[in-house]
Amino acid sequence: MSGRFITLEGIEGVGKSTNLEFVAQWLRDRGERVVITREPGGTPLAERLRNALLESEGQVTPVAELLLMFAARSSHLHDLVEPALARGDWVLCDRFTDATYAYQGGGRQLDPGLIATLERAVQGQRRPDLTLLLDAAPEATASRRSLRGTEDRFEREQTDFFRRVRKTYLERAAAEPQRIQVIDAARPLAEVQEELGQCLASFLRN
Repeated sequence: MSGRFITLEGIEGVGKSTNLEFVAQWLRDRGERVVITREPGGTPLAERLRNALLESEGQVTPVAELLLMFAARSSHLHDLVEPALARGDWVLCDRFTDATYAYQGGGRQLDPGLIATLERAVQGQRRPDLTLLLDAAPEATASRRSLRGTEDRFEREQTDFFRRVRKTYLERAAAEPQRIQVIDAARPLAEVQEELGQCLASFLRN
């Protein structure tokens, strides 16, 4: 039996890393085999592309950024995600294509139709079974982002950029409410994780 594909999404500073570990342990406690991965990244090639995207000191145009994202995703899907799902493992991924619509579509203001074309070419019918969107206003996460020290290309963006990203995320959630569950990440961590557990329990029942 094939596994399930769960993604965590949200702007910088909403607590994805902390809650990714929580979700993984929640699933393992219920007997599931879990593979944790991230985008861009997850395979040697995709990690090299991630470094080019996040750490480049030169100019990376929005279209080049988009193409690199999907090049990394193609490697990730072929070499890690699809084999894991075929084994029956659950794949838990820090960001996926919703992030591309949010960051390159909303943030960089690229044509969502171009993103959709690349999505079909690279992914075929593969979509997450469940997406947990950790939501908070950019103003609420600014202090968390500042505590990270060295910032990558995305973390250095201005508040208006993150407002556009968040707006796109919420629009996608409104369009796909069965798949994308919005979690208010501005609350205390215990409350956030309680709701994450409720979402996962509901998903397992269906």
